[in-house]
Amino acid sequence: MSSSTIRAIVFDFDGTLVDTESCEYEVFCKIYEEHGHVLELEKWAVCVGTIGGPFNPYDDLQELTGKVLDRNALRERFKVLHEESLREVKLRLGVLGLLDEAKQLGLRIGLASSSDRKWIDRHLREQGIADYFEAIYTRDDVELVKPDPTLYRLAVEALGVQPFEAVAVEDSLNGLKAAKAAGMKAIAVPNPITSHMDLSQADIQITGYENLTLAGLLERL
Repeated sequence: MSSSTIRAIVFDFDGTLVDTESCEYEVFCKIYEEHGHVLELEKWAVCVGTIGGPFNPYDDLQELTGKVLDRNALRERFKVLHEESLREVKLRLGVLGLLDEAKQLGLRIGLASSSDRKWIDRHLREQGIADYFEAIYTRDDVELVKPDPTLYRLAVEALGVQPFEAVAVEDSLNGLKAAKAAGMKAIAVPNPITSHMDLSQADIQITGYENLTLAGLLERL
């Protein structure tokens, strides 16, 4: 496929543009440690890129401890630790250059996330990248999140292109499933939490955004 065929690029957010996923996992690891247990990455990974997946860390921790835990206290502990961790979060290396190049290439730019709009707006604002995106769709806009393709379908439609004219940038298996089901090309760029996943559904898999060009990636699609 020629790069001229691609007219739009739609990014996932968590783990793809900003590695908030590692923050969340590390916070739960600390909570597990405080209760004398270990949160295995393989358990956690099934819920990456979606909401309400098959794994619930609070249920799992209660089962491991064999005790009835105070869920409200656990959630409050998570909230405090998570906010502390998020203060250190930055854009993944190379993201800003990729967004700038997408604009220079004349691509329409969208965002499709299983997180809620309040979360997305906050982090786009804090990272200073909100103005790059012409269309933003979150779990507030749909009944089903990824791996359901609706988020991507809505973003593509809003950008005024056909699915085959758009490429998704994703970090997780659930996200890739959504993009491919929507009829899009997909680039996988795993983070430390998803690097062990089989992301072979992607048309291209890269380890990061540094030392490459978007134009070069599109030529490979």
